[in-house]
Amino acid sequence: MVVKPKPREIFAADFRDRIVHHILVNYLEQIWEPKFIDQSYSCRKEKGAHKAIKDLKRYIKKINWNNRQPAHYLQVDIRSFFVGIKKHILFEMIKKQVKNPEILWLAETIIFHNPTRNYYRKCQASLFDLIPDHKSLFKVSPDQGLPIGNLTSQFFANVYLNELDQFVKHKLKVKYYLRYVDDLVLLSQDRERLKFWRDEIDRFLRDKLKLKLHPQKQILQTMDKGINFVGFIVKPDYILMRRRIVKNLKEKLRKLNQNLTEFAGQEIKQILSTVNSYYGQFRQAKTFGLRQKLWQKNFGKLQEVLEPVDKNFSYFKIK
Repeated sequence: MVVKPKPREIFAADFRDRIVHHILVNYLEQIWEPKFIDQSYSCRKEKGAHKAIKDLKRYIKKINWNNRQPAHYLQVDIRSFFVGIKKHILFEMIKKQVKNPEILWLAETIIFHNPTRNYYRKCQASLFDLIPDHKSLFKVSPDQGLPIGNLTSQFFANVYLNELDQFVKHKLKVKYYLRYVDDLVLLSQDRERLKFWRDEIDRFLRDKLKLKLHPQKQILQTMDKGINFVGFIVKPDYILMRRRIVKNLKEKLRKLNQNLTEFAGQEIKQILSTVNSYYGQFRQAKTFGLRQKLWQKNFGKLQEVLEPVDKNFSYFKIK
């Protein structure tokens, strides 16, 4: 169980099973990668959050003519996505494209496996009470839901929602559309068209994929308000970090400073990796002042073992 940013179940497969997951995904990627649209960014080579942000920034400039034309965006989220995936629908998608009987057997074995029947709990039992019934694999039908934590689940999510991607791009003809897992962003100069697209997407999800949009997680507003996407706030002229990301780093720095005297050399390298991972994110946005302020006010004793590589606080090295 994890509780940040919100409570959710994580089913982490045994190491030997993860090797098998990689074998299956490596095989299936050769089939599906040519079919996926360019604007699907999660769990794909040469994609990811940074590519999504760069494309979103580029689309914003195109659609609002470099701030000369007002434009809107629609952002929607699919309700209980991983828990809501219907296994038989997913497996039928696989069967249509895969003829190798051994690969089909393996895919079927993994898709229809029920992790709630054989697991080791690695957290307090009381934490499970934080999960709503509609978000728990323990509370849904055995024919429904994929475990968060498996590489196969991330890949199958792209296979499942590729049907939606194709519908949005080729049926609705949405030119500016991006998807990261179940977070969808559409851009248009026409607010009413965005409403129409939203209704059509919800209808498609309900009819074809047995899913639905989250009624409380829908945003329709002008782009100058900023688009909160994959950890960044993207505005027409600049990009900012989400406050939650900054808050998480501050909390990590506070805990690291409390235990700094206990860390050995290898642990210092792990600390460096963690800090540089955050600063790698920060460099994608307008954050020089933030990077400098964090170094001055939050690094504390870590300044004794780490130092910035340049005056821009691009990243750090061990002293």
